[in-house]
Amino acid sequence: MNREQIRAAVLETLRRIAPETDFESIDDDAVLRRLIDLDSMDWLNVIVVLHERLGLDIPERDYRRLGTLAGIIDYLAERLRGQSTE
Repeated sequence: MNREQIRAAVLETLRRIAPETDFESIDDDAVLRRLIDLDSMDWLNVIVVLHERLGLDIPERDYRRLGTLAGIIDYLAERLRGQSTE
């Protein structure tokens, strides 16, 4: 899965949780929870959906790396790359 595919998967997941958000103009470096106004349960749902969709475990200790769209994409790309070489 390349970075554009990962980005599309993340945006689709976020659209399911926050359909009122204009994701076309989203700043990849903005803090998502503030930008989209996600509460703790919504944020956990995002992580669960990404886990299910991509087949990756996302440990709680890594949640801090997932604060921005760019951070999520970087993290998932790194994890998916590591998964393919294991």
